[in-house]
Amino acid sequence: MIKKGLFSKMVATFTLIISISFIIIATFLSYWFEGYYFQQRKAQINSESGIIGKAAVEYLEGDISSYRLREILTYIGNYLATDIWLLDNYGYVYSVSNDKQKKLIEKQVFTNELEELRKGNSVEKRGAYGNIFVVPVHTYGMPIFYNGTFKGAIVMHTSINEIRGPLKKVYEIIWASAVLAIIASCFVIYYFSQRIIIRPLAQINYVADKISKGEVDKRVNINSKDEIGALAESFNSMADSLEKIENNRREFISNVSHEIRSPITSIKGFVSGMLDGIIPKEKERYYLGIVYKEIQRLTRLVNDLLDLSAIEAGEFNLRIEELELNEFIRLSVIKFETKIKDKKINVNVCLDDEDLFVAADRDRLVQIITNLLDNAIKYVNEGGNVKINTTKRGKKAYVSIFNDGPCISEQDLKKIWQRFYKEDKARSSKVSTGLGLPIVRSILTKLGEDIWVENVKNKGVKFTFTLTLI
Repeated sequence: MIKKGLFSKMVATFTLIISISFIIIATFLSYWFEGYYFQQRKAQINSESGIIGKAAVEYLEGDISSYRLREILTYIGNYLATDIWLLDNYGYVYSVSNDKQKKLIEKQVFTNELEELRKGNSVEKRGAYGNIFVVPVHTYGMPIFYNGTFKGAIVMHTSINEIRGPLKKVYEIIWASAVLAIIASCFVIYYFSQRIIIRPLAQINYVADKISKGEVDKRVNINSKDEIGALAESFNSMADSLEKIENNRREFISNVSHEIRSPITSIKGFVSGMLDGIIPKEKERYYLGIVYKEIQRLTRLVNDLLDLSAIEAGEFNLRIEELELNEFIRLSVIKFETKIKDKKINVNVCLDDEDLFVAADRDRLVQIITNLLDNAIKYVNEGGNVKINTTKRGKKAYVSIFNDGPCISEQDLKKIWQRFYKEDKARSSKVSTGLGLPIVRSILTKLGEDIWVENVKNKGVKFTFTLTLI
């Protein structure tokens, strides 16, 4: 497609531009050489006319014979390849260089131009000259003055073909050079277009086609410092992003499949055992409780996936309103009362002010606090401590949730915001979906807020997030 489209258009366009340029140059040079040649011809004629004029005056004064005058005219006429006439002051021909034109002697010619000649001006014409010359001629007339008196004129007729004869070779050289230059330019355009533009674009197109078919590891190998090189770098950068997205997608599908398969397998096994009678009647209630927990886990996973998908798709609409932050924290702590008592956790709630109003979505604020508090309770040791603080700094409210459980490794700190990532897979596989923290960060990002995590040295882990005060 590139070769048939872009390449042919480029070659055609550049060839047309170069052809027009060379044609203009060749035409200009042709006219310039023709004008230059005529100027040189006139200069040569003017130079020889001095000899002819002197001979004409000597003849009119009786110093040389008509034979000698004709001999001079014939010699110069042959030398210049021109027919020479000598006219008296009334325009009558009295001597010619070509014997074939003797019939013109004593005939009046050049009558219309005599006035200009008497003024001392030369006369120049091109074209047919009566019935005397069959082909167009260049006629050039020069006055003869002696002691300030007009004595007549010298008229020279040169065939246009005779004049342009030497120019033909020059024209052939000019136009042959133009044609050769155009042909050479076409080859140069073809070569450089292929090397600089077409081949790199074809390579990019080929790799793009491969990537579109799923081969996301393909890259463009173009070493160039120009715009094509910049395009290749941008393309490779895009390909890296696509490969990363594709790897994340595959990992996401793998994780989702694993997370969904696990509870479904458990539910299927327990239900099948009950239906087949393998599980005793007195144990059915116990195993139904396990099935119910697995269904709850599956429900949480599906809800989290739907929330995360809606956020990433931009379909997660927030209803921002004025909310009292401290009250939401109190209610969330009360909601976890059972879990707190079961693990004998000491919860210390330290609120900055009695009333702390922030701009947030009601349901999502509950989701943020619930996920972070659930995470703290989940990883704190039995009998451990959880501390919740709110502070006001400028136009922001800072909420921190601390637990004195094990610190998170530096490697895990960089990954906890990834979907399905679990710091302790063995301990949390049945409890966590691995989506809580990514959802929290996505919600806060959509609110224009921030969240971060840090290890409190030898003490525990602290999550902190911000909200805008009203």
